[in-house]
Amino acid sequence: MGSTGCTRRRIRHLPSSAITIRRADPGDAERIAAIYNEGIAERQATFETRPRGTAEVAGWTVRPRLPVIVAEAEGRGIVGFAKIGPYSERDVYAGIGEHGVYVAGDARRLGVGFALLEALAVAAEEIGLYKLTSRIFATNGASIALHEAAGFTVVGVQRHHGQLEGVWRDCVLVERLLGDAADA
Repeated sequence: MGSTGCTRRRIRHLPSSAITIRRADPGDAERIAAIYNEGIAERQATFETRPRGTAEVAGWTVRPRLPVIVAEAEGRGIVGFAKIGPYSERDVYAGIGEHGVYVAGDARRLGVGFALLEALAVAAEEIGLYKLTSRIFATNGASIALHEAAGFTVVGVQRHHGQLEGVWRDCVLVERLLGDAADA
């Protein structure tokens, strides 16, 4: 048992040469929407319940400042995506990004999520962010373990942070300091 209470499982990895990470474009929207909608349907990754359409997701990919990246696996196309959103509207928090990472069910435990988080941290530094943060359902041990493996620290739990289909969910807060903030 790890500190998160979940059992550690052996993770199979695709060869690093088999995974390509790149910035998403509007042509990727259909596949990104499918992966996100899979996450919505599973009820383990988000409070969202409304499936997203291709046009809505295409809008995510043209934001000038906050990146959306995709992972392509050799011979399989897009198997995951990650995105950064604003943490707060307050200027004092402009250096913090809230992120999400989603991997297609048939590509999980192959190193795709780790590759996406590493690339997202680089992209975040490039746009001047000093911290990435996220909330993960306390029941999603795989995502918590992934984030810890990618250098994120669990900093707390928000109890009864929201309801999903009438059930209160606790959220684990994770963060990763970047650049000068990480070095301080």
